[in-house]
Amino acid sequence: MSREQRGPNEKLGAVLALAGISNAGLARRVNDLGAQRGLTLRYDKTSVARWVSKGMVPQGAAPHLIAAAIGQKLGRPVPLHEIGLADADPAPEVGLAFPRDVRAAVKSATELYRLDLAGRRAGGGGIWQSLAGSFAVSAYATPASRWLITPADSSVAREARSFEGTEESAPQKVGHSDVQKLREAAEDARRWDSKYGGGDWRSSMVPECLRVEAAPLLLGSYSDDVGRSLFGAAAELTRLAGWMAFDTGQQEAAQRYYIQALRLARAAADVPLGGYVLASMSLQATYRGFGDEGVDLAQAAVERNRGLATARTMSFFRLVEARAHARAGDAQAAGAALRAAEGWLERARDGDSDPSWLGFYSYDRFAADAAECYRDLKAPRQVRRFTEQALSRPTEEFVRSHGLRLVVSAVAELESGNLDAACEQGTRALEVAGRISSARTTEYVKDLLHRLEPYGDEPRVVELRERARPLLMAPA
Repeated sequence: MSREQRGPNEKLGAVLALAGISNAGLARRVNDLGAQRGLTLRYDKTSVARWVSKGMVPQGAAPHLIAAAIGQKLGRPVPLHEIGLADADPAPEVGLAFPRDVRAAVKSATELYRLDLAGRRAGGGGIWQSLAGSFAVSAYATPASRWLITPADSSVAREARSFEGTEESAPQKVGHSDVQKLREAAEDARRWDSKYGGGDWRSSMVPECLRVEAAPLLLGSYSDDVGRSLFGAAAELTRLAGWMAFDTGQQEAAQRYYIQALRLARAAADVPLGGYVLASMSLQATYRGFGDEGVDLAQAAVERNRGLATARTMSFFRLVEARAHARAGDAQAAGAALRAAEGWLERARDGDSDPSWLGFYSYDRFAADAAECYRDLKAPRQVRRFTEQALSRPTEEFVRSHGLRLVVSAVAELESGNLDAACEQGTRALEVAGRISSARTTEYVKDLLHRLEPYGDEPRVVELRERARPLLMAPA
């Protein structure tokens, strides 16, 4: 459905010309972005002509998909006002700001938290649906540079009085016991996510905890000491919300949570935690195909943490850097980063004061990511070697990771010419995938099936494809 403006939309026409996108090309891009979010759109070149020449305004998520499609071509975010669609149903720029001021940072984070569990404000429209496809890796540039320049705020104490623009007339006094509850919630959520996947992140405990528990605490009153701890706990939870959104394919939501998590880590004066958020941003950028930007984000984490983070933490940051180099196709840089990651890991000791959020990282995880590096670099022999190490000690604690490793193993077997072994590993991966809720795992399975298409008539491949059908048909 569309409604009509007054006269042609000259802004949209001008930006399309600037981006070099034809009417048919824009329609195709918008339909594709919609399909990624479960929307069936049937726009064509005539639809786009009406938007431009008659000023018709498409309804629902379409204006934001149009902006996202053009933004992908231009390589930067495109606001609705630039394409003459600012009076479409608004999708707020919630969560994208990285304020310099601490009080503004609290407002930015709590504004994001207070979206309800369906992704709506009271009486409002569907936020995440309207933001579909709006991920822009360039949105990470300002947060990363500001964090590098100033990784800690001078003071975060808040006085016990009301604050303009909030709903709190009598802010609660926050103590360490309040912060401890948030940390316990983060630890529970980490275990749940590793075992069952991100699932429907909107109905998970993390966004609810941020909205109901973390937001009032951040808007409360606290000393500088308590405040640092509070910001650190909130940053961990916010990063987790982003990770779960990332795992379920909600890239635009993940990006906003990551940006706010980085800002909160700066307020906590926790440089390793800020590095961990940057590493998460890097993994998302790499997964989305932006290898060079992934390298920049990972290297920011590495450089700022020299002399601060533990050996195990530095190993993880270098491993994430290797993933990005591999996606960018730089085998030499990826190899150097992997060697550095392994070297740091060998220096790690059980008595080191590693942060609790790094509890997942061991040699198994190093080997798993090394295998993915070599998969991207098309080196199946190395993939097989590291995958065997990664699968040597399967655990019920990290079920999703085990499933991903099995898919990577299947790919390595296939590229080595071992179709039977590839199908066997693929079958094992499907068994794991059926126990968790993870869009990333489903995408890995789809990639494996795509690679198996040349062998589509083989009975083993037909059987595997049939086994995968329930997973691929399950609602996102």
